[in-house]
Amino acid sequence: MSGERKPPLSIRELLWPALGALVLLIGVGVAAVAEKGQIDYRMQIWRHGGDVLDLGGNGRPDAGEQGYMVRVVGPLQVVEAPLDEQFSQQTSQPVLIRHVQMFQWHELRYGGPASYELDWEDHPVDSSHFQHPEGHANPSKFPLQGAQFDAGLVRLSDFVLAPALVHALPGSQPISPDLRSLPSNLAASFSLYQDSLVTSAVPSHPQLGDLRVSWEAVPAQTVTVVAKVDGNRLVPANDAADGIGFAVQLGDVPLADIYSDLPLPPEHPWLRRLFALLLATLGAALLSTWHHRRVDFILAPAIALLLVGAIDAVLWLGNDGSLAAGWFVLALAGAALTAWRVRALSVH
Repeated sequence: MSGERKPPLSIRELLWPALGALVLLIGVGVAAVAEKGQIDYRMQIWRHGGDVLDLGGNGRPDAGEQGYMVRVVGPLQVVEAPLDEQFSQQTSQPVLIRHVQMFQWHELRYGGPASYELDWEDHPVDSSHFQHPEGHANPSKFPLQGAQFDAGLVRLSDFVLAPALVHALPGSQPISPDLRSLPSNLAASFSLYQDSLVTSAVPSHPQLGDLRVSWEAVPAQTVTVVAKVDGNRLVPANDAADGIGFAVQLGDVPLADIYSDLPLPPEHPWLRRLFALLLATLGAALLSTWHHRRVDFILAPAIALLLVGAIDAVLWLGNDGSLAAGWFVLALAGAALTAWRVRALSVH
């Protein structure tokens, strides 16, 4: 009779659709997790300038690297040495730094009356705010200033470092000044004392207002540089969200240690995507077996492609338009195949 009600499905009959739905959801979840890992990694690496090609110690300018961030390791080669023209001091290292100090009064307070002592300081000490400024007046300014002098040309492998990268090179070692190179006007005012130039009449007993000038250099050693390739140069990535766009560290340092905020890069992303599609296809196949009483080798992968493509397209939306569009096209292809196959099966 047409009015007879069909008996409810048994637990055994419900097992296949339930299992199919579960496997399908797991496949879609695996796809979502794989893409989320890619997105998180890409978002963080783009904060620092973009994906990094690891050239290691074999960094050479190449047309295929133009505009990319690269990691290059090797010893620095100074081609044009830095020069402190005012003092005619030069070094074969990539960076020369001049330090200027003045012998000045300091006010000391330990809960009782203020006391005063003379010591070297690298900036003017304002004595007008002393509790007892009388007899402890400091000069208002330095006649000389500290400065950093960078090499005109520094190479790393076959790359030339941009000035910003040279300026940021780490490390230091003291440099003893060369009295023979001093201009005559400064040679009359300064004498050498403990690897510094001082204006003191008696270097071991400086007086108020005496100057002490010393130098240090950044040594030419092995460094790791992450920067953008521009011709034969390594330059900062100006569009980096972190506002820096490069990194310079001593020694051979892996990328994960340079950018500690980076999540672990997803391993074998395409294998994970393929595995997710296979799982989703298996789940769709179990569902179609329950509904159509047989496995349809077109419908199952079409459903998987539709669901995985749609989820991944939504995830990439707003992060990478080209990848979002690619997954959207795959989802549309899956939707078209699904609609065509369902119609074909219903006819039969």
